[in-house]
Amino acid sequence: MSTFSNAAAASDQRLAHLRAEVALFMRDHVLSLVSHDLRSPLNAIHSWAYVLERKLDAADASAQRALAGIRSGVEQQVKLLEEAVDKTRAETKSLPLAREAFPIRAAIDRALDDARRALFDARGTTLTVVSSFDAERCDGDSERLAQALWAMLIFAAEASAPSGAVALKTALEAGFWRSEVAFTPDFAALANADLPHALEPFARTQAMLPREAGRIAWVLAIVQRVAAAHGGTFEQGPMLDGEATALVLRIPLSAL
Repeated sequence: MSTFSNAAAASDQRLAHLRAEVALFMRDHVLSLVSHDLRSPLNAIHSWAYVLERKLDAADASAQRALAGIRSGVEQQVKLLEEAVDKTRAETKSLPLAREAFPIRAAIDRALDDARRALFDARGTTLTVVSSFDAERCDGDSERLAQALWAMLIFAAEASAPSGAVALKTALEAGFWRSEVAFTPDFAALANADLPHALEPFARTQAMLPREAGRIAWVLAIVQRVAAAHGGTFEQGPMLDGEATALVLRIPLSAL
């Protein structure tokens, strides 16, 4: 096999790994939301069952059977959450980091190269980069941070119209490495199965749905987890069809 073929195979393997990691973190993010959002109503049902117990006639066999059924249902659901949901998402619940001082520019270049090969070139998307980094270094997991930046860029390309434009602005800001990816969502492009895509159909569909305050598109879960593991932050702007928005990642230069 030629050197070129070996390089191409390694590149394809890396992109497949990046896509798989995004899907894995999205799955566990969804499971986390399911666990959190189901526990609140289950707790409420359990509390009301206690109120009913004090109000119902203990001699009323039918009422007592109904109350027992409510409690049994709640217990079954809680057990299901603990055994099927919480244990399943344990794989990414903690995110170990291979920390070292690394050149930020190298991580950025790696993310840009992967993004171009994964989707930008196929879509004809223009990528504008504004960066002042030269030899500056960051204490963190270089590979994880490159993955996070890649996911932001790919999401922006996926959400943009064919031959659209995505802009990356990255710089130092008060002790943080700040990266902002700006783009204009085009829902028709997200929904068009005939276009080249790097993200799963389910992820693209969910990204178009309204979000509660403070929540992110599920497919960006890996970015949020990497940011949190480094003591940083990640924010996603409003996702409205045809209106410019941005993704912002802030990572401290020194370990917290």
